[in-house]
Amino acid sequence: MHVLVIGHTRFPIRQPFPGGLEAMTWHLARGLVARGHRVTVFAAEGSDQLVGADYLVPDRLELSPAARSDVSMPDPGWLDRHHAYLHLMMGLTGRDDVDVVHNHALHYLPVAMSPVLPMPFLTTLHTPPTPWLESAVTASHAATGGRRPHFAAVSRWTAQAWKPLVRARVVPNGVDTGVWRAGPGGERLVWAGRIVPEKAPHLAVQIARRAGMPLVLAGPVSDGDYARDVLWPLLGSGVEYAGHLSDPELAHLVGTSAAALVTPAWDEPYGLVAAEALACGTPVLAFDRGGLSEVVRPEVGVLVAPGPDVVERSAAALPDVLSRPRERARAVAVEHHSVERMVEGYLQLYARLLTDPGADPAGPPRHRPVRRPRPGSAVQVPV
Repeated sequence: MHVLVIGHTRFPIRQPFPGGLEAMTWHLARGLVARGHRVTVFAAEGSDQLVGADYLVPDRLELSPAARSDVSMPDPGWLDRHHAYLHLMMGLTGRDDVDVVHNHALHYLPVAMSPVLPMPFLTTLHTPPTPWLESAVTASHAATGGRRPHFAAVSRWTAQAWKPLVRARVVPNGVDTGVWRAGPGGERLVWAGRIVPEKAPHLAVQIARRAGMPLVLAGPVSDGDYARDVLWPLLGSGVEYAGHLSDPELAHLVGTSAAALVTPAWDEPYGLVAAEALACGTPVLAFDRGGLSEVVRPEVGVLVAPGPDVVERSAAALPDVLSRPRERARAVAVEHHSVERMVEGYLQLYARLLTDPGADPAGPPRHRPVRRPRPGSAVQVPV
């Protein structure tokens, strides 16, 4: 089949990935190509060009001087993203060579405009409800005479957060277990993720210091003020920052660590860094927030309930975490959190939407006759 994957336009989808959303989009497109499907990816300019995939880049908006000087002119970045998705969706209304559109953008326009498309439209919910996206979902449900959008969610927690507005089938994010390989472990702790307040790496530093263990931090600096004012002053004395690493570099760091700390100050929709650590055989200590309980099972780590004394309780739980067998952590990741499992889950969902476009992805099948997907055209129609 021909699947058009919509990424977002804020960051290019390339290594080192800015976050879990970009990693998941890249791995999904790669997995679909590997299974012989035709894939077109809409993503920011500068994204990695996967062999076998076509790419569409956002259309650039050239406003007239009069429009730019108007008092209603919004932030240019916001307007650029709005125009990019508007142009994409308008172009898709005239295409007949795409079987399924799979949306991963956090922008409202693709969902809001999805009822006008001639093909099934699936959105993966990567976050709990946000104001703009919730508004688009509500509006799309009110559309008449067109297709209603379908939804998947990256965890049971995220699917529940969107109820009763949508029913979403759960397809957990996947880890490339060929890159995130079993490692020998080590003496230090590791923390990985975006350097932002909601990921709270400063709490990981406090836990490591209370436990008397060295710690290495890694990830992109997404909030410079937080990094400068809160995190960087904590470096030294056994705590270091390794930078923003590629997947192979980060996998080596995680695989040679004793345990991974996952310390969110918000409800994690899934917890990809925990799944990546398990793939390396590295047990996990995580705060019990959002979907992390679906990744960090008792046999591979310890969940600590949030609270004012979370640092003390986490440090006290570390010996228990370190006792978890590394081979068991790796086995759980391969069985439950692999890219192959994720891609297969989405392929089953695509097939169902093609068989029965009115199906509820989260409900039981309606056993309608199978519609044969149209063969993909070799001609790339511009959007």
